[in-house]
Amino acid sequence: MVSKLSSVLAFDLGASSGRAIVGRLDSEAGRVTIEEIHRFSNDPVQVGNHLHWDILRLFHELKQGILQTKHLGYTDIESLAIDSWAVDFGLLAANGELLGNPYHYRDHQTDTVMDKVIAAIGRDKLYAKTGLQFLQFNSVFQLAAIKERNPELLERAKTFLMIPDLLRYFLTGEKHSEFTNATTTQLLNATTGAWDAELLQQLGLPGDILLHPVASGTRVGALTEDLCSELDVAPIPVIAVGEHDTASAVVAVPALDENFAFLSCGTWSLLGTETSAPILSEQALSWNFTNEGGVYGTNRLLKNIMGLWLIQECKRTWDKEGKNIGFAELVKLAEPVKPFQSFIDPDDDMFLNPAHMPKQIQQYCRDTNQFVPQTEGEIVRCILESLALKYRFILERTEQLSGITYQGLHIVGGGIQNELLCQFTANAIQREVWAGPVEGSALGNLVVQWIALGYIANLREARKLIRNSFPVKTFIPEDGAGWQAAYITFCQVASRSTVK
Repeated sequence: MVSKLSSVLAFDLGASSGRAIVGRLDSEAGRVTIEEIHRFSNDPVQVGNHLHWDILRLFHELKQGILQTKHLGYTDIESLAIDSWAVDFGLLAANGELLGNPYHYRDHQTDTVMDKVIAAIGRDKLYAKTGLQFLQFNSVFQLAAIKERNPELLERAKTFLMIPDLLRYFLTGEKHSEFTNATTTQLLNATTGAWDAELLQQLGLPGDILLHPVASGTRVGALTEDLCSELDVAPIPVIAVGEHDTASAVVAVPALDENFAFLSCGTWSLLGTETSAPILSEQALSWNFTNEGGVYGTNRLLKNIMGLWLIQECKRTWDKEGKNIGFAELVKLAEPVKPFQSFIDPDDDMFLNPAHMPKQIQQYCRDTNQFVPQTEGEIVRCILESLALKYRFILERTEQLSGITYQGLHIVGGGIQNELLCQFTANAIQREVWAGPVEGSALGNLVVQWIALGYIANLREARKLIRNSFPVKTFIPEDGAGWQAAYITFCQVASRSTVK
């Protein structure tokens, strides 16, 4: 590790909010410090029948983050990078201009498309090629939906850029596709690491709009002259990190062992492990696990779980009803509620984008002949217990696929601030849970920048650095018998789910 102080800037964009974070590396002391300098809401916009991302607002917020960095006296920023959620994208015309606002992955345009694509390609063949979990909003299904209902848009498209790629393009004027995010499209061949030409041809999708992916840690330009003039800043270099936020979050898992299980916990929960190669077995297909590319030649074997979206949507509904209960207060309301009264499968299709999440949860419980939660505390308790039990279910399947038994579970991301969920998870899996750091994706973003700049040698050194710099809280399992009985009931209830 080169002995020097270094400052870099990370933009970490989540499905509900974004933040700009400055990281300071003291390589001599072996420590990292971070400062959040700008936080902003990321609200989808409903226009007619479609849900979009407000991409120009997000670009505006990136510029505000760069300005705030300057105003706070950080004049020595050596690079910046962006990570975000996966699957969504923008299309550019031949003149480089954006062809419409990117669709939100929860938009209903893909509601019937996945089954059509699977029928055309074959489920086994599509999984063998891409190794990706079947989710109706994957990029391949979004493109197929556009081709079906708005083919002229694809005909006009010259370049396909995923959300971080698109925002980087706005910053630098250069077009690049980053590898970890490209693997989430279900168009990249998991074996070759290249776009699957046969798949594109079979679906009638234009392969020429897809750029060859660059590896994480690649310098991909600098701020444009016009942007530097507008903001009165230097042409800061821009680096493509693990631009899928889960790829960055896994970089930041402070594991000391080579083999570990992780849970990146936020709007989505992503639970799995890091492997040296994709696992494309019949069992992985049957269980609908995903293989996503990681940084520096790693593979993430994992499962997408609906996550804290369930509580976020309940809160959004209650806010509209004038209740305005904060997240911390919702957790407090859940604590004294009688345990194990009812469960949901968080991944049931009915929870993807309902108009009224609390009523949807009540309907699920009604349909499965369970106690129907009525109060906010009862509904939140149902969600938290169900998530913890689903984590156990997926952890055990991860172990069967990887052939490794894990001593505990590392949880990173904003979800660790919900300590009741962390404790429930330890209870459900009957193993220790190690929670931290909170800013997992941002830290992974930062350390890959430092690896690219030559300050950190490799991924293993980066994880040691994070472990030495940020606290990790251990949760010890409790009430094994009660949670074991609850797990049996949960599995019986979930077996009637509509999950595909």
